[in-house]
Amino acid sequence: MIFDDRQCILGEGPLWHPTRKQLFWFDIKGKRLLTSQQEWQFSEHVSAAGWLTKDRLLIASETKLFSFNLETGEQRKVADLEADNTITRSNDGRADPWGGFWIGTMGKQAEPQAGAIYRFYKGQLNQIRSGITISNAICFSPDKACAFYTDTPTKLIMRQALDTDGWPKGTAEVFVDLTADGLAPDGAVVDRDGNLWNAQWGASRIAVYDQNGAFQHAFDLPASQITCPALGPDGLYATSASEGVNEPDGGKTFFIPLPVRGQTEHQVIL
Repeated sequence: MIFDDRQCILGEGPLWHPTRKQLFWFDIKGKRLLTSQQEWQFSEHVSAAGWLTKDRLLIASETKLFSFNLETGEQRKVADLEADNTITRSNDGRADPWGGFWIGTMGKQAEPQAGAIYRFYKGQLNQIRSGITISNAICFSPDKACAFYTDTPTKLIMRQALDTDGWPKGTAEVFVDLTADGLAPDGAVVDRDGNLWNAQWGASRIAVYDQNGAFQHAFDLPASQITCPALGPDGLYATSASEGVNEPDGGKTFFIPLPVRGQTEHQVIL
């Protein structure tokens, strides 16, 4: 079913805010933050967020991380994000279980290997992966043992072991290989049981994989370019993109009622 019929050029970054009990999402190329019956316009691309308090989000934009007050609209810069690089913008991101925030960048025209993945933690922004073309699927296992991410053109979802402070340790390994199926992994989230829910660009679906990376099932949606899932207390939400397709529901945000146990989104600690 359609949750919100406003059409995004590039819908992304759905976030179920656990204290407001409210879904937020972005239209990256429309430079908008949206929620039910409300939206905010920005002067540059915005793509992902974590929650700081009931009224404040940490938002990743084209050039920075900044806190945003949902009640007053006040913005405060927290850190620069490739501010001197005019080629790139932020893309997929998510808060980690330690209160950090992972954010990926990419070229605005998907220039090969122009992007990277960073972690903001305890006031510092550190690069943890370079040479990324389209950063996506940043999410975390409920036991804090690992993070997941993808560089979409590789068609590989990677699993990265984490140390006790949330930093990568060792070499990332392939968790799901979608090469044979010709599928393009986009945004993802992990539920409380450790299953990974992955939006697959161009395939009109969100697929679920168990803790070993084995395919379980898929949920079909009425738009081809599904970008990212979110798990609320009552089911599955999904954003999509309208750019480059002629579809009546492209770019809309969808909802499927399900008895799923999603992880509570972690709070970002500045």
